[in-house]
Amino acid sequence: MKYEVAAELGLKDDIQERGWENMTTKEVGHIGGQMVKKLITLAEENLDSERS
Repeated sequence: MKYEVAAELGLKDDIQERGWENMTTKEVGHIGGQMVKKLITLAEENLDSERS
């Protein structure tokens, strides 16, 4: 999922060129934050479908 989010944020090329270890804290934090948002959305959708 982190690669998917990184691609959506336009950071995929940076990761391929520099590697994860050379990404800034801000870049990695942005990816992590977007992953959390996606996971929450998926969980909410899953709960809604189970209730139906």
